[in-house]
Amino acid sequence: MPRLSVWFVRASLIYLLAGFTFGALILAEKGISYFPSVWYLFPVHVEFLLIGWMVQLAMGVSFWILPRFMSGPPRGNETLIWMAFLLVNAGILLVAIQAWLPFAASAGRTFEAAGVLVYILGMWRRVKPYGV
Repeated sequence: MPRLSVWFVRASLIYLLAGFTFGALILAEKGISYFPSVWYLFPVHVEFLLIGWMVQLAMGVSFWILPRFMSGPPRGNETLIWMAFLLVNAGILLVAIQAWLPFAASAGRTFEAAGVLVYILGMWRRVKPYGV
């Protein structure tokens, strides 16, 4: 597995762990009311599991599994994919701090969208029919 895929998958597993932890705290709050402010973690819980875990896992596995080029770098321009990795993770963290900085949510979503677009740009040439 290429190093970049390893980074994507490891980051997604970290977000999975954090998202499940926040979800467990929220679920415990529903059962035994111990700290009502834990509900402020709900948007972070959703963000970590949907974008942090699922999207990053899909990006990492697709970078690894899509066809490679016969000449030149086998996976194309990895700089774009590294940039996508950084943009998506910066976006996730910005959305996570939206409770303290209200503008952070829109900036974070912009970073996430830019990261996905950069990822698509970097992977576009690798998507091709079999045998071409």
